[in-house]
Amino acid sequence: MYLVTVLGNLLMLLAVSSDPHLHTPMYFFLSHLSLADIGFTSTTIPTMIVDIHTHSRVISYVGCLTQMSIFIFFGNLDNLLLTAMAYDRFVAICYPLQYPVIMNPQLCGLMTLVLFFISILDSQLHSLMVSQLTFFMDVKIPHFFCDPSQLLNIACFKIPANNILIYFIVAIFGGVPISGILFSYCKIISSILRVPSSGGKYKAFSTCGSHLSVVCLFYGTGIGVYLSSAVSHSPRKGAVASVMYTVVSPMLNPFIYSLRNRDIKRALQRLFGKKA
Repeated sequence: MYLVTVLGNLLMLLAVSSDPHLHTPMYFFLSHLSLADIGFTSTTIPTMIVDIHTHSRVISYVGCLTQMSIFIFFGNLDNLLLTAMAYDRFVAICYPLQYPVIMNPQLCGLMTLVLFFISILDSQLHSLMVSQLTFFMDVKIPHFFCDPSQLLNIACFKIPANNILIYFIVAIFGGVPISGILFSYCKIISSILRVPSSGGKYKAFSTCGSHLSVVCLFYGTGIGVYLSSAVSHSPRKGAVASVMYTVVSPMLNPFIYSLRNRDIKRALQRLFGKKA
């Protein structure tokens, strides 16, 4: 599954970079999403595979904090890129004539830099909060990676202010992007409903169908993990649920975009030397 995830997202990157027809804002953000998915999966799965083969499941305190920080960085980058892609679809459908002017290369590049900066800020804030906690010398994490929620649970004693601050950070960095996506799609649906012909409605909605599928998969699996951990206190079930959004979601993203997108199909055919 890990190899499929990496290869699928690498093919998506190659297809977008090699085809001049795909040098548009939507595919610009899509290529960065593929890069973020590779990093998101590579933060946890290779370490898990090595641990299984070597029968060693030990990680240092510094290594744990580093893994958590990188995991949050790529996870939040995924989250923010999906929001940027929702904004791109909002402008394309609601303001089609102004789209080339609004979504110019300079704005797309600036948006990407801001998203990277916000992701780094979020990961560092989480690392700072967790570093304030105290742990026993030899402690067992009931997970296959250093999940922040698990680290909070195994701390020697809880610092209420730290916990409140961490949940506040999660609410800000998670809630604002979700609100942005919901707002964009409310406007998109409202605009599509005003289209008189059914063919026009289908064409308009088909331009954001792949993105909507990826959004539902990403947030659906993420919310499912935290709901399952809240309902069930079994560490094994929580670890299995985490696989869904750390491996399955990044693995399926390239397939969703390639199967539902003719431009990507043509780019992949050209990439492999075939005629479209």
